[in-house]
Amino acid sequence: MHTPKPIIIGHRGAAGEAPENTLASFVLALSQGAQAIELDVHITKDGEIVVCHDGTLDRTTNGSGLICDKPWAVIQKLDAGAWFSEKFRGERIPLLSEVFDVVPKGTLINVEVKHAYEGRMEKALLAFFREVNRYEDVVVSSFDHKVIQRLKRAEPALKVGLLYAANLIDHTGYAKLLEVEVYSLHPHYHSMDETDIASATAAGLAVYPYTVNELSDYQRLTNAGVTGIITDFPGRLKAFLHT
Repeated sequence: MHTPKPIIIGHRGAAGEAPENTLASFVLALSQGAQAIELDVHITKDGEIVVCHDGTLDRTTNGSGLICDKPWAVIQKLDAGAWFSEKFRGERIPLLSEVFDVVPKGTLINVEVKHAYEGRMEKALLAFFREVNRYEDVVVSSFDHKVIQRLKRAEPALKVGLLYAANLIDHTGYAKLLEVEVYSLHPHYHSMDETDIASATAAGLAVYPYTVNELSDYQRLTNAGVTGIITDFPGRLKAFLHT
């Protein structure tokens, strides 16, 4: 039986070759053949949804402190590229809306919710998704599965995915415990074996393991029939899939 090739999902864009979660990283991922991108979101003091992995500014910008304590006017002035390479000096933390502007319709955008912020994030995301109306392009994932459950109940059109690192006894069975329709599983790439993957895909679940960068793991997961692979190196994965 022919196993379809997994889709290429750029982790924080092309995080192995550009400063993560910047527009430069997303554009590079798409140019390298990514069919989807993964990104992380936090919320500013004044309610703007920004794309950054950490809840603090210290690691990936020339600023410091909690994102949720800063207004967008301050965050938008920070440099989010020079830490990675002088070549990327001047890159900024983008708004989620700016990423949607540069990513073509029809490209899957995996939005990972890092923190609920006492419901502020869910409220802001729901308003944003209803405004842009690109539900077919979006899957929202989180390690906080209660957030995922609440988002799906509030907006049934939204696709949701479960992000986790646990080696579950029954991945498909766990998804059913949420009592809402789960679109995808996002396990750590060592947390699912071939039998688990076959069971999940047979149940209609997409399987997007993270974060996979080695050729041997590309091979193993492709053979196992995953739906997509989240990688820091979209170009590397594309070259592998086309050999």
